Formats: sequence, structure tokens, C-alpha cells
Amino acid sequence: EEAEHKGWCDTELSTNEQTRKEKTQAVETLHAEIDQLEASIAKLTEDIAALSQAVAELDAAMAEATKLRQDEKAKNTQTIADSQEAQTAVAQALTVLKEFYEKSGDATALLQQQPEAPEIFDAPYKGMQSENGGVVGMLEVIESDFARLESDTKAAEASAQKEYDTFMTDSKVDKESKTKD
Repeated sequence: EEAEHKGWCDTELSTNEQTRKEKTQAVETLHAEIDQLEASIAKLTEDIAALSQAVAELDAAMAEATKLRQDEKAKNTQTIADSQEAQTAVAQALTVLKEFYEKSGDATALLQQQPEAPEIFDAPYKGMQSENGGVVGMLEVIESDFARLESDTKAAEASAQKEYDTFMTDSKVDKESKTKD
């Protein structure tokens, strides 16, 4: 019976040793897995912080771009309105001057009330329109400058709006990708 008991004890000791080895190995595997997961958590936490920082910077850049765009749009709108008003004013001035010069052909300007006018005033004064374009020519150039300013400003406005829209679209896509992960 003692031999039988020793055999049973040896079997139990062997079984326990095997179980202990398996459990120790399982504990070591679990500890390694815990370490790996903790490292992964730390890395993901860093990534989240970096992405949060990038999203904050992107939000700031988008807000700044929106503010600049609004300011630029207001300035361009004012420039276009001013240019249109100036074109209207110049056109009115041209009309007045043209009417004046047409009527001046009938009058004798600078005519003095003397019985005999000096020879210099014997022809009506018609201004100096023919020399270098005169005032009318200069006003026509100014009018075309205002028209060009208006068209250039409209083109710049359209270009700036397109650039802004592209930036905002790209930024929103970038932000979505950073917040999604």
C-alpha cells in the first residue's frame, strides 16, 4: 500500500509540477501581453494628442482664413462699388463737358465790351480739345481705368473666393480624417 501511495504521490507531484509550469507560462504570456497593450495605449494616447493638436491648429487656420476672406471680400465689394460710382461720375462729367464744348462753338468767349475787339478775339474759343486729347480725352482714360479696376477686382475676388473654397474643402476633409481615426 505504501508503494501504491508513493506512486499516487509521484503522479500528483508530476501533475502539479506540469500544471504549475503551464500556469507560470500563462502568467508570463499575460504579463507580456499587458506590457504590449500598455505600450500600445501610450502610443495611441500620443497619437490622439498629436491629432487633437493638428485639429486645433486646423480649426485656427480655418477661422483665420475665414476672417481674412471676409475682410478681403468687404474691401473688394467696396472697391467695386467705388469704381462703379466713379465711372458714373466720370461719364456724367464727360456728358457735361461735351455739351459745353458743342455750345462753345456758338459763343465768343472772353469777348470784351469794346467798340472794336482786338484781332485775337475774332473767332469763337473752342478750348484746347485737339491738343493731346484735352480734358475729355483725359476723362475718357480715367473712365477706362475705373472700368479696368472694376473688372480686375471682380476677377481677383472670384479667384480669391475659389482659393478660399478649395482651402476650406481640403481642411474639412483633413479634419474629418483626423477626427475619424
